[in-house]
Amino acid sequence: MIGKYFGLRERQTTVRIEVVAGLTTFLTMAYIIFVNPAILSEAGMDKQALIAVTCIVTAVATLIVGIFANAPIAMAPGMGLNAFFAYSLVLDGKIGWETALGVVFLSGLFFLLLTLLGLRKKLVEAIPVGLISAISVGIGLFITFIGLVKLGVVVNNEATLVSAGKLTPSVLIGLGGLILMVFLETKKIKGALLLGILFSTVLAVVFGDIEKPAQLISLHLDIKAVALRLDIFGALKWGLFGSIFSLMFMDMFDSVGTLVACCHQANMVDKENRIKGLDRLLGIDAVATMIGALFGTSTTTSYIESAAGIEQGGRSGLASVVTGLLFLLALLFVPVVGIVPEYATAPALIMVGLFMMKEVKSIDFTNLEEAFPAFIIMVMIALSYSISTGLAFGFISFALIKIVSGKAADIKPAMWVIAVLSVLFLVLDQLPALVEQFKSVI
Repeated sequence: MIGKYFGLRERQTTVRIEVVAGLTTFLTMAYIIFVNPAILSEAGMDKQALIAVTCIVTAVATLIVGIFANAPIAMAPGMGLNAFFAYSLVLDGKIGWETALGVVFLSGLFFLLLTLLGLRKKLVEAIPVGLISAISVGIGLFITFIGLVKLGVVVNNEATLVSAGKLTPSVLIGLGGLILMVFLETKKIKGALLLGILFSTVLAVVFGDIEKPAQLISLHLDIKAVALRLDIFGALKWGLFGSIFSLMFMDMFDSVGTLVACCHQANMVDKENRIKGLDRLLGIDAVATMIGALFGTSTTTSYIESAAGIEQGGRSGLASVVTGLLFLLALLFVPVVGIVPEYATAPALIMVGLFMMKEVKSIDFTNLEEAFPAFIIMVMIALSYSISTGLAFGFISFALIKIVSGKAADIKPAMWVIAVLSVLFLVLDQLPALVEQFKSVI
């Protein structure tokens, strides 16, 4: 019956292969159970509740994909998207995390509407491939920087802004985990990031830097500290529409890129090389983001780590069902996850940044009309400590270069909209001060 529902024979796979594929995907992305709460807790959210919510949302979203889309794709709170939530929205934007969850919910709602109306394709096609790749690279640099700071390798310096930190015991323990991750990745061992985090945590316990958990397994799950706390009406402010758009945009391109790569690898394409059920997968992605916001986490998206399971032969939704059930099982070990120190998860951020840097090869640096905006996106995301600011500067610079080069006609209508929204994003919070200054001059 299982084989018939998931069409295993038609997809030339078996239950055993799908189980192995689902387990492989789980091992390669289980690090998010540690890393996502570590990032979101920076926004003032309860870390213990976030651990449980991360497992629940990942499980629910991935099970929905497996059962209703029959695809070997896992979904979870996205890396980079959670950094945008914590650092750009809450800490830099100075709004409460409850309002930020409202922003996430609305971005998912608008993403769903775009998908249903067929406008998603126009937005995707409006932005050059090089700029899309630059977003991934820029977020990779940003996440790497955050990881280095959390690890203690990079510290604040009043004279030079940043400098190298001292080799303290915690830094050495974290670096030990990072070296192990790199070694395991070179050997193509699944779950390298997870094993590195566990290794650093064990070292921290051995050297007495952290205490052992009071219990290994707990059946008591309390997510009230973050669940159903979103403020949708608070997010419906004109000044936050730029952030809603940025989140929606980032999720859309992250998902499209991941789904294109994974679905082609899984032979989920028709005779015209179009992905089967792409709109359904994107619709589920949008709904999963809304569900995640209700539970209390940042934007949920498709995970490129799904490719690991596909490499093991995963071709159907059964693999996703297995992955989802394993994340539900991980809920039992919330007390263990709660003791993991920040410097143990920091190396995983650095490694994720490294993986995201691979997209740099898709940028044509010989074409300055594309290379300069891409460069601005990468640099400004990392150095402004704001993903949305980096995107805005990059899109505006792209439009300006085309205009001064006499190639304004090359800018697609949707890109004009994106550029105007980017300008509004940069100036809206400065508008009251500019108006006052203008009045004083008059």
